[in-house]
Amino acid sequence: MTASPLISVVIPTYKECLNIPLIAQAIRDCLSNVHFEIIFVDDDSQDGSAAAVEALQDNMPVSIIVRTGVRGLSTAVIEGIVNARGKYVVVMDADLSHPASAILDIIALLQSGNADFVIGSRYVDGGSFDENWGLFRLLNSKLATWLAMPLCHVKDPMSGFFAFERENMPPIHKLSPVGYKIGLEILVKGEFSQPSEVPIHFVDRQHGESKLDFKEQIRYLKHLRRLYQYKYTTLAEFIQFGIVGSTGFIVDTIVYFSLQFLFGLGHLNARALSFWPAVTWNWYFNRVVTFTNSDRKKKLKQWLSFSVTSLFGFAVNVGSYRLLTDFVPFFVEHKFMAFIVGVALGMGFNFMAARIFVFKPLEDEMIAEIDSQKRS
Repeated sequence: MTASPLISVVIPTYKECLNIPLIAQAIRDCLSNVHFEIIFVDDDSQDGSAAAVEALQDNMPVSIIVRTGVRGLSTAVIEGIVNARGKYVVVMDADLSHPASAILDIIALLQSGNADFVIGSRYVDGGSFDENWGLFRLLNSKLATWLAMPLCHVKDPMSGFFAFERENMPPIHKLSPVGYKIGLEILVKGEFSQPSEVPIHFVDRQHGESKLDFKEQIRYLKHLRRLYQYKYTTLAEFIQFGIVGSTGFIVDTIVYFSLQFLFGLGHLNARALSFWPAVTWNWYFNRVVTFTNSDRKKKLKQWLSFSVTSLFGFAVNVGSYRLLTDFVPFFVEHKFMAFIVGVALGMGFNFMAARIFVFKPLEDEMIAEIDSQKRS
């Protein structure tokens, strides 16, 4: 049985036929004294990529996984890591933008015990860009990086050049990447306490075309949202709940005044009726925006539950306002402050009730459903 390599280099590819022999040779030159393997994971390019890898197999330990079903850079990297045998996994691009010469420095940092996740970084001292990078591209990269900074303590979380010990790979079922930044996904969801960075010079590709377009940038924003919800679950949900609630307040106000001025209803009837389109608005957008992992429940049942909890929240809002303005001298003189306190208490109640009783996490719903089946 062949001994396991020390290093597995995982490279996702799509129409990178011309780059495959170049990146493979660069890795071989760097790791000539190390037991390694290279795993290309190709999304059925049909451009000769498989043949290019096969042509190299007599001279170096390379293999290729050709996928004809699931597509995407992130899932390709995950599949490559699953099939890797090395103690350390290095992930890098096929387009020669990442210098293979940095692999040994990255592995040395892991072996030292001073880091458990190492990034080939453009933004630490000694890191640099290709001179052909324009201002717009640099700003675009910087903005994407700044958006990810609260998620991890590194300067280049967007890098696609990273390494870690294979045994530290987070469970596959925890990974749900959208787009191409799988390194950020693994770093956030893995139990890495000592991430570090090694400076690299990032160059533009020589062959082929970039896969980064506007659609991928939108997918990146969706991916960021998922990661923020994962790392700061309650805070992220509360902020989104508040934003949705603010838009619902606008709906409530528009309907409230429309019923009075357009249909001649009294203010009490208008207030009672305007609640329902507003609460329906809030239910729908909390369902599709705030609590996206909790949409298995039947819509009518969920809407009714949300409406009932919102009525209680409204009672908390109005009740606290009434108590403050009747019994607390400060709020007797400053009724608007009592109004704000009432809104905050009502919103807090609504959020907790919605999170616990209405939009249960998907896993909790599945457990409850299994328990119900056992009892029956």
